Amino acid sequence: MTEVIGHFINGERVEGKSGRFADVYNPATGEVQAKVALATKDELDAAVAAAAKAQPAWAAQNPQKRARVMMKFVSLLNRDMDKLAEKLSSEHGKTFVDAKGDVQRGLEVIEVCCGAPHMLKGEFTDSAGPGIDMYSMRQALGVVAGITPFNFPAMIPLWKLGPALVCGNAMIMKPSERDPSVPMMLAELLKEAGLPDGILQVVNGDKESVDAILDNDTIQAVGFVGSTPIAHYIYHRAAENGKRAQCFGGAKNHMIIMPDADLDQAADALVGAGFGAAGERCMAISVAVPVGEETADKLIEKLVPRIEKLKVGPYTAGDDVDYGPVVTAAAKENILRLVETGVEQGAELVVDGRDFSLQGYENGFFVGPHLFDKVTTDMDIYKTEIFGPVLSCVRAKTYEEAIGHAMDHEYGNGTAIFTRDGDTARDFANRINIGMVGINVPIPVPLAYHTFGGWKKSGFGDLNQHGPDAFKFYTRTKTVTSRWPSGIKEGGEFSIPVME
Repeated sequence: MTEVIGHFINGERVEGKSGRFADVYNPATGEVQAKVALATKDELDAAVAAAAKAQPAWAAQNPQKRARVMMKFVSLLNRDMDKLAEKLSSEHGKTFVDAKGDVQRGLEVIEVCCGAPHMLKGEFTDSAGPGIDMYSMRQALGVVAGITPFNFPAMIPLWKLGPALVCGNAMIMKPSERDPSVPMMLAELLKEAGLPDGILQVVNGDKESVDAILDNDTIQAVGFVGSTPIAHYIYHRAAENGKRAQCFGGAKNHMIIMPDADLDQAADALVGAGFGAAGERCMAISVAVPVGEETADKLIEKLVPRIEKLKVGPYTAGDDVDYGPVVTAAAKENILRLVETGVEQGAELVVDGRDFSLQGYENGFFVGPHLFDKVTTDMDIYKTEIFGPVLSCVRAKTYEEAIGHAMDHEYGNGTAIFTRDGDTARDFANRINIGMVGINVPIPVPLAYHTFGGWKKSGFGDLNQHGPDAFKFYTRTKTVTSRWPSGIKEGGEFSIPVME
């Protein structure tokens, strides 16, 4: 019997009432393994109302008590790491090791949230004026929402819910309908950790649920990760409705390889960063930019055998697999269509994975690895985020041309440079108009106590995910100016007070 996934409301799993469902696939076999309920606006609004009722008591808890829930949550995440990774792999398709990394990078944000009492401290000025003290406090927004993507079904929900909850908010989580099980499991673990019922509501759904979130007057802030068109849509609709929003979109991450780089190191980095998780990462390197023809020729020579040796298969094959299937048949079709476009537009397909098929898994959503050389910036495969196992090589004559490609692209999520020259690396880090930069590091995802966020069309909003920015995003600052009666002169004051 096919599993039916509902919602997590007021501390328990409940059935959906809409009568609408989406299929949840096993990407390795192409079979439907579950159905997930798609909530109506009324269901979403009811979840928000329940969250709003529960939130004041949670916010009234002191930060240390809220942090203790996070401490317990960390231990439960470690306890159930394998169980979470197993379910994640079965719905997403990524390897078991990669799935554990997905959970781990989210867990690290929860560890930072254990320090919430320090992060939520305000400021104080004694005797700002005669008998006057001034102080600020950070207070919860109320009810907030997180809309999260399919490609990191543990990490991104954890990035959203951890800071939001520990700051005293209640959260409505709307995960991707493609792999909804792990967020439901996270909600159950939080209840076990001591989170009061109603503080985290997981509402599964599609665009109807998203629009209901954006139009609900009680929800004060929305965090989103997904494609740029949807990020743009959510950011603008949220802003029109008076909500805070941080919306992160697509990417086309460039890695520049200088002539002095260690090319073996660079080639290994490109293969891991370009093909890990089947390229379904917003921080994947999808464009290699070698500087100089000699560098490009040598790099391609080193890349080809590495890419041809990649092992593609189901997560159940264990350590024998480098990456698994993509998430849906539609995703596979879109990737292969873009590959065909690259060939038609004149790129040189050096490694051709179009005919890849895996015995016993012919109906799975597997895509073989592809390497394009001599790609130009006017080609669709360069301009578009393919989100698949496709690496494009764009040759540059000079460093200035190479850095120009990255700076001129509409996306600005992540970038990297491989070089032995400190001056070049420093210049690159200072000049590049991209949010996250790696120097001899191919996937420069910041650690949890720094912030994560892209520039240009990769990010909308002025505050990033996790780190100090998350605590700012999920709280409001209130500033209090205090004076007590002793020594106050009689009579009213009709001018703006001046601190003498």
